[in-house]
Amino acid sequence: MQIQKSFEPHETGTLYIVPTPIGNLEDITYRALSILKTVSIIAAEDTRNTKKLLNHFEITTPLVSYHEHNKLEREQPLMDRLVSGESIALVSDAGMPAISDPGYEIVGAAIEQDVAVVVLPGANAALCALVGSGLPNQEFLFYGFLPRKKKEKEAELKRLGMAKATLLFYESPYRIKETLKDIATHLGDRNIAIARELTKRFEEYVRGTTQELVEWAEANEARGEFCIVVEGTTVEQLADEANWWDNLAIPEHVEHYIAHENLSSKDAIKQVAIDRKLPKREVYQAYHIE
Repeated sequence: MQIQKSFEPHETGTLYIVPTPIGNLEDITYRALSILKTVSIIAAEDTRNTKKLLNHFEITTPLVSYHEHNKLEREQPLMDRLVSGESIALVSDAGMPAISDPGYEIVGAAIEQDVAVVVLPGANAALCALVGSGLPNQEFLFYGFLPRKKKEKEAELKRLGMAKATLLFYESPYRIKETLKDIATHLGDRNIAIARELTKRFEEYVRGTTQELVEWAEANEARGEFCIVVEGTTVEQLADEANWWDNLAIPEHVEHYIAHENLSSKDAIKQVAIDRKLPKREVYQAYHIE
């Protein structure tokens, strides 16, 4: 067990996780600016991008790159500085580090070496999109970017399709049309909203059904990064999914499991009996005898 008292004196430095604006520079906090000014170094996803932010606020703290392709080799040198007593701020290009951005690994390494990890509150695109979508937000599931490979993407959507929670995804302008089509295909006709260019001049929400947004995407040029907010499955949809076999005769039900789930006839009969809440012998008889 480990207990961290974030603001008591430490022999080591502190790793600060500092959210940065997702568009509007006025969304940075006074505390974030203070931390960026006083740490020994800032580890940034893209030093060129972060340099623009620092120049705007006249911050001269040195930068070092920390991104998806060098995070493993950068980790130990950064940890050495933290253990020696220096404090470091970790930032991504926009929003909260480690949320669909690099950061998880160095946070874990810091915790393992008893280095305090202090996370500042700040801008986050997914939460802005969720609240602005008008969809239920009592329970939600943040996924981030769906897999690029078609089979993996379909498998994830199928898995998520049973969730009652509102679903949150990130998507690029290059894949938004395809992703909306996949959502419509695998999650059915649900309420959905997309948000783009959040906090910027051309901020836009599009709300409707999955089919309506597919049509919108086909008719409009996709620009900016997108957040997709999808209504969770309803009780009625769960019931429909649960009884997908209603229109199948018992032999067809058994054959489905043999053909699509690669079950033996014995296991398929057992599963059909469970699905239909029937004695196994009754399913066996309907399949083998009748």
